[in-house]
Amino acid sequence: MSSPCDPQYAPAGDVSAALMVIDSRLKALYDGRTEADPEHLRMVDQLAASMGPDEFGALLEGACTLIYMYMNWLGRACEDHGKDVIEYVVPTLVATMRMMPRTFRPEVVPTMAGLLIAAGSGLSPNLWRAQYGPWTDAEMNPLEATATLLAEYVNRICGDDRDFATRLITDALSRAEED
Repeated sequence: MSSPCDPQYAPAGDVSAALMVIDSRLKALYDGRTEADPEHLRMVDQLAASMGPDEFGALLEGACTLIYMYMNWLGRACEDHGKDVIEYVVPTLVATMRMMPRTFRPEVVPTMAGLLIAAGSGLSPNLWRAQYGPWTDAEMNPLEATATLLAEYVNRICGDDRDFATRLITDALSRAEED
């Protein structure tokens, strides 16, 4: 039986814009910057200023699509080793979230964990979240950070290849365009 949260019913959103934001955030992490990079902030502000509500919604959907794609890839990698993606990925990321109280206020951690679990269960994170009402302002930064942590996790398990997660998505987008 199909779920109303099945990814086939979810719009992909603006995956390219979401990937650009996440890739920029990863580069800042790898450069050892702990404070917000002024150039990144300027880029995000410029992107946000150019967006209307529809484009901003597409960016949110794109971030959820990235979470889904990364969890899907991690799920296949875990299966190859006889492991469960939810059991091995979610606790690690939630523990990291809990160590970042300025980014992840305690009340948003369950929502971000829910997005990961929904994606790890084969559901659309965006449609899963939509059941509980519209996104809140308090969830914007944690959503970006969740996608970034997940991409960094993918990079780390791939031999610390700092660009693997970005290549994974760009390759998938290229294949989708060819089809």
